Amino acid sequence: MLERVRSELSRNRLRVAFVAILLVSAAAVASASTNNGLSTASEADVPNAPPTENHTVVTESGRAGTITAYDPDGEVIYYNNTRTKYFDVDPVEGEPLTVEYTATDTIHTEGPTCSEPPCTRNVIERANLSTGEIEVVYERYDHKELAAEWHDADRINETHVVVADIIADQVFVVNTETEVVDWLWDAQSDFPVEEGGPYPRDWAHINDVEYIEDGEMEGRIMVDLRNQDQVVFLDQREGLLENWTLGSENDYDILYEQHNPDYIPESQGGPAVVVADSENGRIQEFQREDGEWNRTWVWEDDRIQWPRDADRLPNGNTLITDTHGNRVIEVNQSGDIVWEVGSTLPYEAERLETGDESEGGQSAAALGLESRSESSGGGGGGDGDGGSAFEFRPLDYLGDHIESILPHRYYNALLFVSPVWMGQSEFAAIGIALLTGLTWAALEVRWQLRDAGIRFRLPVYREERK
Repeated sequence: MLERVRSELSRNRLRVAFVAILLVSAAAVASASTNNGLSTASEADVPNAPPTENHTVVTESGRAGTITAYDPDGEVIYYNNTRTKYFDVDPVEGEPLTVEYTATDTIHTEGPTCSEPPCTRNVIERANLSTGEIEVVYERYDHKELAAEWHDADRINETHVVVADIIADQVFVVNTETEVVDWLWDAQSDFPVEEGGPYPRDWAHINDVEYIEDGEMEGRIMVDLRNQDQVVFLDQREGLLENWTLGSENDYDILYEQHNPDYIPESQGGPAVVVADSENGRIQEFQREDGEWNRTWVWEDDRIQWPRDADRLPNGNTLITDTHGNRVIEVNQSGDIVWEVGSTLPYEAERLETGDESEGGQSAAALGLESRSESSGGGGGGDGDGGSAFEFRPLDYLGDHIESILPHRYYNALLFVSPVWMGQSEFAAIGIALLTGLTWAALEVRWQLRDAGIRFRLPVYREERK
């Protein structure tokens, strides 16, 4: 009897410990959900930005599609969330407060444009940020919703744009007045479908195009093949210029599912390409030297997570969209963050008065920029609060460990489907709660079986000799 009482007391102590762990974990998650008020799903929640010399436009393509414009004082002067997702945005030449962007609507209701929902409507639109007037420049419906978006379109002249078509794995030039496609490149003509992403689900994921207007590559088109880990260059007569390709399939030391490369011509110290190396969590720049691409600049801090845009500004700074860092930042030539605004899941940012993709920005080689890595510190980012170097936070430590053991792309996928306030510490708290719950349940089952007189013996055991 005494042994049974002791056993019950031990069990109760364990139960109390399990309850305490679950309560602490729940409190940590609840605290994060109530304290982090960052949201851009409605205009009232959008934070103001610090002052700058120019207007800044930010698009989002996450849980809420939004486009927000800030004036130089940091006040919101334009906001729209009518589209499901907003992607690349560019200033319109000669119209100071007018932008042209690509956007996507997901169609969930069966109708004339979608017999089997969900379907997709892709649009290129112009928006006057002063008046709010919107003009549809070009549109097309696609039969599915997954990987069926246009993430970018680049203006060639008054009548023609070049479009990155993800669903068809194609790049095409269309006359927006006649809607006639004048030129088309199909990625299958140069890349095997056995490589890249799953075919046809999301194979090449062509997420960026740029028409080059200056220098040796004038008239060519730079294209980003995210799932092939490559940036390529196309000639409208010759096709793929293979010797200009940056990166290679699955060579993650160079690029890993990158976004939005920005071409810098010879007039600005190029040829060079600054690119958001998304799955590697860094910004990189490559210089064209002696017929090869050489890495000349890298920037990262301890917070950057899945960046998807980087533009070199005329002042030598770099404007970076850090999607899972929930921020848009400007980094100066010393690598320090000098401007920052919060955003739920930003896709791209543009400084309007600096031209399309900040066309006046110089290369890192011309500026003499030094690389900044996470370990070098001083980048101005991170989750730290400047406390003691000896301060120990168990959840932060466990969260760092979870991030280090998970492949980067899976951790990013986890962030993408989680609430914006979820971070390393919250993932650690949920993981501890799940492990605690499973352990408790297993012990309760074992105790119930033992009390019923049921014993289990290993199939292999050693019998003692008498």
